[in-house]
Amino acid sequence: MILKSVYKKALLLVAAATLTFSCTDDPTGDSYYTFTGQMMSEYLQTNENFSMYAQIVERAGLMDLLAAYGSYTCFAPTNDAVNKYLSNKGLSSVDQLSDADCDTIAKTHLVDNMYTTSEMSDGVLSTPNMNRRYLEISHGTDANDNGVVYVNKTAYVIFALQDDSVENGVMQPVTEVLQSSNSTVPDIMEKNPKISLFCSALSATGLRDSLLRYKDESYDPSGYERYSYESDGNQETATVPDQRLYGYTVFVETDSILKNKYKIETLEQLYNKACELYDPIYPEDASADYHSFSNLTDRRNPLNRFIAYHILNRNCQGWNYLTPHDDITILTTAMNPEDWYETMLPYTMMNIQKLTVYKYVGAGTRGQRYINRRVDDNNRIEGAMIQQTVEAEYDQQGLNGLYFYIDDIIAFDEQTRDYTFNRRIRMDLSTIFPELMSNGIRQNGDYHYQDPAYDETAKYGRNYYFPEGYLDGVINNSNGYFIYRRPHDYYWSYEGDELNILGDYDLTFRIPPVPSSGTYQIRLGFCATVNRGIVQVYYGEDPENMKPQGIPIDMTVFLDNQKVLGTSWATSSEMTDEDMVEDQKTLKNKGLYRGAKGAYHYTSAGTGSRSSELFYDQPRTFRQVLCTVYLNAGQYYYLRFRDVSKASQKKEFMLDYLELVPKSVYGVSDEGTAEDYL
Repeated sequence: MILKSVYKKALLLVAAATLTFSCTDDPTGDSYYTFTGQMMSEYLQTNENFSMYAQIVERAGLMDLLAAYGSYTCFAPTNDAVNKYLSNKGLSSVDQLSDADCDTIAKTHLVDNMYTTSEMSDGVLSTPNMNRRYLEISHGTDANDNGVVYVNKTAYVIFALQDDSVENGVMQPVTEVLQSSNSTVPDIMEKNPKISLFCSALSATGLRDSLLRYKDESYDPSGYERYSYESDGNQETATVPDQRLYGYTVFVETDSILKNKYKIETLEQLYNKACELYDPIYPEDASADYHSFSNLTDRRNPLNRFIAYHILNRNCQGWNYLTPHDDITILTTAMNPEDWYETMLPYTMMNIQKLTVYKYVGAGTRGQRYINRRVDDNNRIEGAMIQQTVEAEYDQQGLNGLYFYIDDIIAFDEQTRDYTFNRRIRMDLSTIFPELMSNGIRQNGDYHYQDPAYDETAKYGRNYYFPEGYLDGVINNSNGYFIYRRPHDYYWSYEGDELNILGDYDLTFRIPPVPSSGTYQIRLGFCATVNRGIVQVYYGEDPENMKPQGIPIDMTVFLDNQKVLGTSWATSSEMTDEDMVEDQKTLKNKGLYRGAKGAYHYTSAGTGSRSSELFYDQPRTFRQVLCTVYLNAGQYYYLRFRDVSKASQKKEFMLDYLELVPKSVYGVSDEGTAEDYL
């Protein structure tokens, strides 16, 4: 039995040995897997134990696909599994299934990417199945105490048959027919009696009706061609997204949490708790008619605000996608992988982080994900832990999103606003646009591999560009291309991915809201290269009337340029703490900050092994202050980027991550400098 992981390790060594030193330090060449033996179709047709699933695949018209070259994973259910499924449906034969049933069942078990069991981490697979649904992965044991991979909670990959490779993929036979709900998020939540109070509040506030959208039927991708481009030596292609889906992620306190921790058992008691949390934030509401228990559907009502803050307007796909990949670009011993998301409570955000830094474990559990947690030298705010899954008898993932249990109340209250969020807010650009998560674009693919030049197979993942109107809050006033480049662990990109603007661009987007009013630095993190161009930045409240901010940014200038630090450039190993403070002061006077010490990329000296290099130690990765402005909470603002490159320069601009930094942090102090080093 030939395993994909064996090839993967070998290919990594080959790729590492052939790295070129550019912005991305990308490996080159074709890294396609090659197996010898039968095709997936033949495996199914010649193994009696899978004859019923083979019949289903034939009925679905997919057998020819599995007879062709590709890279699939097939979670084939055994005949016993299919018989059990049929019996539960009151059927006795595959012949009694409709063609539509066969299509759904066949595609549910097929993934257009190869995965061995060693590559299946807790959460969901990074590639959806052919029904565009994500398979949930967990680990346990079978009846013989073998360690096995569980899929969708109750089915597991049969230990003796796992990782069986065929010419065009990997077979992972399972003990049950996998099923996915076609109900919306509120529908599946209402079938779970353990969260009945939250569901009652969701319905009573009218917010249930806000979670029913699934697909923009007016979106038509057929008129857009594949776009080929070159970026710093990388020859790539991008396509528009296949669909424009809407999605939601809901975080829910169970009835038992509300009862045991807060003695809350009724809707009115939950309303009273919401008043306690939100009246200090919105004091002007306390005497208004819409504040009362009889006006729960008003968006300004405390209970309405309480529930809205629990909802993200994006489908986060799975527990492991709530935070970025933590095995690329993030030094998890220095900083917790984290992301920021807007919630459905207007002008508010939520922070989700995976706890990895030993120093700040506090009362938390390392490896778990938390909402609004801040445990450091000066704060002990533990936040609410997110449970990976719900009980096996309840669906967790619906047609347009999913929900998670949390172990404590979450709210945008005074503690959250004044303490938890009184820090630098660093957002990967891909998290600002909900559509990237709801449509499976963000963090897609296998980040270990570079694609062949101008690849059209999407074997290791896809790059996308976005038509005007696809992304909410984005205005493209030109013919330039706004491109999402999928993650690579050797890119000089925070979280491994990046957004690029190519061509004669003029692009505007809405930035996320700040938690409290005050003076902020708005910074952009990026990687400078000799192949990029010059951009003029604008800022304002009205996207039609914005003011230029400073001189244009030249993305070809590194920090070790004579105009910046010149011969004063040094790495962290060459500097004392005092040197770093002076270095930061010098850069701050120029509106610059080094890249994060807690971020890195993989590189190679051509020895066949990989090493990492911190963003902080690279003169090409840094943060530029776009503007220092007063931002009001409860208001949106916009940034505009317009190409002003010289005729001899390439028209390319990189957007990696954005920082909203309050004055309490960006002032050079012991606390401020320490945070900005990370």
